[in-house]
Amino acid sequence: MPSVIALDAMGSDKAPKPEIEGALQAARHHGIRVLLVGPEDRLRADLARYPGARRLSIDVVHAGEVITMEDKVEAIRAKRDSSIRVGLRLVREGLAAGFVTAGNTGAAMATAKVVLGALPGVDRPALAAAFPTVLNTAAVLLDVGANVDCTANNLEQFAVMGEIYCRSIFGMKRPRVGLLSIGEEESKGNELTRAAFQLLKRLPINFIGNVEGRDLYNGHVDVIVADGFVGNVALKTSEGVARLVRTVLKETLKTTITRQVGAYLSRNAFSDFKKRLDHTEYGGAPLLGVKGVCIITHGSSNTNAIKNAVRVAAEFAEGKVNETIERELAALSVAVT
Repeated sequence: MPSVIALDAMGSDKAPKPEIEGALQAARHHGIRVLLVGPEDRLRADLARYPGARRLSIDVVHAGEVITMEDKVEAIRAKRDSSIRVGLRLVREGLAAGFVTAGNTGAAMATAKVVLGALPGVDRPALAAAFPTVLNTAAVLLDVGANVDCTANNLEQFAVMGEIYCRSIFGMKRPRVGLLSIGEEESKGNELTRAAFQLLKRLPINFIGNVEGRDLYNGHVDVIVADGFVGNVALKTSEGVARLVRTVLKETLKTTITRQVGAYLSRNAFSDFKKRLDHTEYGGAPLLGVKGVCIITHGSSNTNAIKNAVRVAAEFAEGKVNETIERELAALSVAVT
């Protein structure tokens, strides 16, 4: 049976076009059944404009309200029929294996905590983002924004959840886990990182110690642990640098390549380079630690980003990541006790 993924059709900046087209591609290329959540009449009318949509596993679930990017987190209590809440309710009731949204991140996280609840042993869920490395592998950074203020115990749980995520989704047998700090030495960092270091080194994981910002991309570490404030700054800075490099490289190639063959080769090289740095290929950030699959992606997500977010949600559910997190956190708690 194909995986069933609920998709917030009204989340992105240009909704519902990217969501509808991303859902169609996910159904067509990955065999995933997608439930588009939003105003039923509008979504069915928009779907009817796409030839062949009726032959794909796409359906619509009505939600009469939308949480906008301008809404405060408190809006989740007032808008009980929002596309975010309805989608997460489908997961809680077992009607969908996972939920994807490009909507308000704060509202999505808060709603997931309320509707799905946290896994046993998890104090705070964390957002995990994947980064490309020079070795053509992926490195996972968490938390990237769910928790601005953290304790050392929170970072300890992030390390365990990130390590399990890498094993389950990326197929790494023994992921290398590092703690993001300002130096490799154990004594470096602030009070939080020094305390977290002591907890992480006693875990039954492959903890390699402190790592620095440059290690996000060099392939020397697979899981990077940070509080949500530092992680979000690292994420947004990285996206800005990637955009700068793509723009400068494209402009440079245009001005320096004149021959037709050279231009053709440079276009191919640039396309490959752009794809490796393209965040839309990674399909959004899973909210690790909740009782269900919840993937949160950019508000600026395009069709490709939505398609891959739906794919990642299906892979997350099929990989039984949550079950593994719950089981290993329970085992860790017993061992520590």
